[in-house]
Amino acid sequence: MQALLAREKPLSPWRVVALQAGVGGLLVLAWWLFGSAPAQQVRSTVWGAVAVVLPHAVMAWGLRRPAAQAQAAFLSFLVWELIKVGLAVVILVAAAWLVRDLSWPALLVALIACLKVHLGAWWWLSRAVQRTN
Repeated sequence: MQALLAREKPLSPWRVVALQAGVGGLLVLAWWLFGSAPAQQVRSTVWGAVAVVLPHAVMAWGLRRPAAQAQAAFLSFLVWELIKVGLAVVILVAAAWLVRDLSWPALLVALIACLKVHLGAWWWLSRAVQRTN
């Protein structure tokens, strides 16, 4: 097990957060260049990306220290997951209340695209593990 762990580089949660922010940035650029109402769509895209990136960054920060026991690690993960989901909901509700003329399609595209970064990272890791077996 130690040889496998030494051979495989773990995926840093900060790399995933950075990739999510990058995807959000690319979507902002795309809406700004090609959108029918660029200001409205860019603003909405930023809110959608922030609703994913900020909670994931908070969770990555919260889980930065390893726990001594498996039960403590599991409980810590659950607590930070609850905080992450709650913060995402607060950001989305704030967007609905604060942003005049919110573009729901732009917000949802950003939200879904930034969330899908996790699937890409999971696929990449599973592909690397299959190569070594």
